[in-house]
Amino acid sequence: MNYKDKSLSIDERVEDLLSQMTLKEKVGQLNQKMHGWNAYKKTDKGIELTDEFKEQVAFGDGMGALYGLFRSDPWSAVTYENGIPTKDSAVVTNEIQRYIITNTRLGIPLLFSEECPHGHQALDGTMIPTNIGVGSTWNPKLMEEVYGLVAEEIRSRGAHLGLISTLDILREPRWGRSEECFSEDPYLAAKMTESVVYGLQGKSPENLHNKVAAILKHFCAQGAGEGGRNAAPANIGERELREIHLLGMRAGVNAGALGCMAAYNEIDGIPCHANSKLLSDILRDEWGFEGVVMADGVAVDRLLMQAGSYERAAAMALEAGVDLSLWDTSFTRLEDAVREGITSESYIDRAVKRILRLKFSLGLFDNPFTDEELPGKVVGNVTFQQKNLQVARESVVLLKNQSNILPLSKELKKMAVIGPNADEIYNQLGDYTAIQRESRGTTILDGICQLSHSEVTYAKGCSVRGNSREGFNEAIQAAKMADVAIVAIGGSSMRNFDISFDNNGAAIVTDNPSDMDCGEGVDLADLSLGGMQEELVKEISATGTKIVAVLIQGRPHALTGIADFCEAILCGWYPGQEGGRAIAEILFGDVNPSGKLSVSLPRSSSQLPVYYNYKDQGRKIHYIDTPADPLYPFGFGLSYTTFEYTNFRLSKSKINRSFLQNDGHVEVSIDVKNVGDIAGAEVIQLYIKDLEASVTRRVKELKGFAKVWLDPNESKSVSLSLKKDDLSIWNNNMEFVIEPGNVKLFAGKNSEETLETQLLIEDE
Repeated sequence: MNYKDKSLSIDERVEDLLSQMTLKEKVGQLNQKMHGWNAYKKTDKGIELTDEFKEQVAFGDGMGALYGLFRSDPWSAVTYENGIPTKDSAVVTNEIQRYIITNTRLGIPLLFSEECPHGHQALDGTMIPTNIGVGSTWNPKLMEEVYGLVAEEIRSRGAHLGLISTLDILREPRWGRSEECFSEDPYLAAKMTESVVYGLQGKSPENLHNKVAAILKHFCAQGAGEGGRNAAPANIGERELREIHLLGMRAGVNAGALGCMAAYNEIDGIPCHANSKLLSDILRDEWGFEGVVMADGVAVDRLLMQAGSYERAAAMALEAGVDLSLWDTSFTRLEDAVREGITSESYIDRAVKRILRLKFSLGLFDNPFTDEELPGKVVGNVTFQQKNLQVARESVVLLKNQSNILPLSKELKKMAVIGPNADEIYNQLGDYTAIQRESRGTTILDGICQLSHSEVTYAKGCSVRGNSREGFNEAIQAAKMADVAIVAIGGSSMRNFDISFDNNGAAIVTDNPSDMDCGEGVDLADLSLGGMQEELVKEISATGTKIVAVLIQGRPHALTGIADFCEAILCGWYPGQEGGRAIAEILFGDVNPSGKLSVSLPRSSSQLPVYYNYKDQGRKIHYIDTPADPLYPFGFGLSYTTFEYTNFRLSKSKINRSFLQNDGHVEVSIDVKNVGDIAGAEVIQLYIKDLEASVTRRVKELKGFAKVWLDPNESKSVSLSLKKDDLSIWNNNMEFVIEPGNVKLFAGKNSEETLETQLLIEDE
């Protein structure tokens, strides 16, 4: 059994093992059929493995992966009462591995795959801000550090794969999964994707034994679904696909990502799970990806409407490039599909090699077990808590600060804290969130009470979605008696045990008592704030008390209905477990806000699409009944100080195409000075516009950014580089080339407030 010989290369070990496997064993490696929380039960004697788990092992004489062993939420119904205690996490994964290794012929270890879209979705897992807030930090270095800590938590429990949303571009804010997107911009999202891969996996393949494989999702274009509906068709062509939606996965591949998950949607009539051009031609042949492609939950079974049978659906996905199923019946029929001549065993061998290579790369054949003391030492440590707090601080965006009402004095006599999101920790955490301990996390009310010396009165006022005004009087009275009203409003992705779920775990929200207005399966037609929230703000404003609005939300809401009634507006997105503390620190000036919008905030749903990098039509776009520009533009964010930009310059104003093609670059520099009296961080943003191209270009495209800290009166010269890929376009023949001509460059504090200069790219 040469595959057990550590002195051989991974490829040699894979080939040896594959040569010994039966078709049944091969099919077993491609299946991830059961829900992990059904693999165990909690008894008086401890955690015991279920008959269902043992039957799944017997089905394929082994198992490729087990999804969600530690998943906790209302869908899985895993709580602290029936779930795996954190301290026993590695004990259970070791027991499962031991059972598989000793009860199968070849003893192939198992991959444990876990959700970590904003921290590990497990009991006691650390919940960081959701991606839409992470994008607003504009700080990839910080996120690399944070996802290194996420990897430590996951691996300490004995799991190996981290499923994380990084690839969806927020082109449709009505989509319920907007919170999982880093940005509307592909460049910013790609930089964040790169940082996630480096954080989860590290930068050295030999260190994978202490890391987890990044499974990037969703590949691709889910963020462009028709009508903003989940898993709806993305009616885009190849140019839009390549310019906007493929950049994140390409960055992930270049960073060494070991996996990706195919998306539910179709692109121009081809479902992603059956799209060989996407999953094989582009991903593998063009980019050189060598990892695994995982199906999304029951997505292969959705191909039945085209395939007509489970066997044919499995063959379509397998041959297109899907390697590992997720809860599908179809992949359990692959043995029959081969015997019936529907597909070839060679496709199965191709996928099995990829799964086995991943298992060898993670060191599972040489050391399948985990130190059982690790979870108690790693999960929820103080270092992670401090980093989480810093992410929350940097994710908050100050949108309005009329008459510099912020920061507030901690010595105000009376403060009113009002709103449905003021004292509800789950509303801060987003979708894909585990059940929380009562003592875990800090709400906005908690944070204010901890930092302020004021008399604080709290009133909920209303719910997120409900139409009751029952709490209005209490809120209005609290506002009347206060020096300032902090009104926490927005949305919620909080699942509860009363709502229903689809077979893939998506929430089904209708007229039930849920306040969910965001999350998987929760799409909106109207981006206005839900329920009675706008009315609450207006009535509080009528008291004469000044309002500081704090938005807790997972998508860009249209704020036109409240903006004029608030003296200040903070956008906190879903700020995670430490979000209440971070927001309070910003309210009182302990922290100077540095977040910048990673997505444009619309005036109304009627404006959509409203992203900044739209195609130039050679004229100003307008409507008769409303302005066409967003209420707050991409990249926007105020500070408690003022930054001044001067001396925008290039290292070369003219360059030759061949210079760029031979890895040359143009250095772009700008001077930034803090002309205020408070230290703070500023995000310098670099955009370009190709003025002479063979195809229509966008009005602006982000091509660089840097976040710098400046003390009062301090200046810094910030330099960014433009390289070949930054200045190339997909031409009229769909070739990625540098074309000669003039390129306008913009640098500044957001996508609209910029200095300009020009670069000439000359032909040979």
